[in-house]
Amino acid sequence: MSTPNTLVLTAADGTQLHAYVAWPQASGPAPGIILLQEAFGVNGHIRRVADRLAAAGYVVVAPELFHRTAAPGLEIPYSEFATQAMPHYGALTPDGLNQDLHAAYDWLQTQPDVQHDKIGSIGFCLGGQVSFRANAVLPLAAAVSYYGGGTHTITSLAPDLHAPHLFFWGGLDQHISQENIKQVTDAVGAAGKPYLNTVISYADHGFHCDERPSYNKDAAAEAWALTLAFFKQKLGA
Repeated sequence: MSTPNTLVLTAADGTQLHAYVAWPQASGPAPGIILLQEAFGVNGHIRRVADRLAAAGYVVVAPELFHRTAAPGLEIPYSEFATQAMPHYGALTPDGLNQDLHAAYDWLQTQPDVQHDKIGSIGFCLGGQVSFRANAVLPLAAAVSYYGGGTHTITSLAPDLHAPHLFFWGGLDQHISQENIKQVTDAVGAAGKPYLNTVISYADHGFHCDERPSYNKDAAAEAWALTLAFFKQKLGA
């Protein structure tokens, strides 16, 4: 059952996925953004990001990527990655993610108040990797990845990127090595695709999330300002 801030979408395999949606206050055509969750669900942090993007003028949809193995609305404590998040994370498949991305994109395409050629994606942690995938499988106009763990494992998608990609990494991140970052940027560069690569030397993994111990207020503010400027330039809100 949906509410004014949730949707129920149907993927190509027939499975249903809930998604959080946020609308800008202004009426009229607006760019759209697909917001991709961390490994902890479409939780308060992700909903607040959606609301902030909507306040900046975007129609935002945040699909629940664990819907094939989890009940709708799953939120996992940040302290329980290994015990609660990994079973769902490990069950994700490329085909399933591609279907979920298309379901979110297709919904945006059906909305009369969305500029259908101005769709972007943004993701955090797991979602950072999925945002990279989204840029490859969808005709996006912009894409952003915050500390996308595992992105170095899908660099074969680099030649398929449709839009400029903005990457954020934490220089203190022990989960994503400098070599992993180089693998990503080397692949995108070799493919001749445009990108911006931002390593914030004093930030750790998860620096944007104010619910995590690794939250860094200054890094979050700086990255967010660049994110909004990037989206404004590429999407126009």
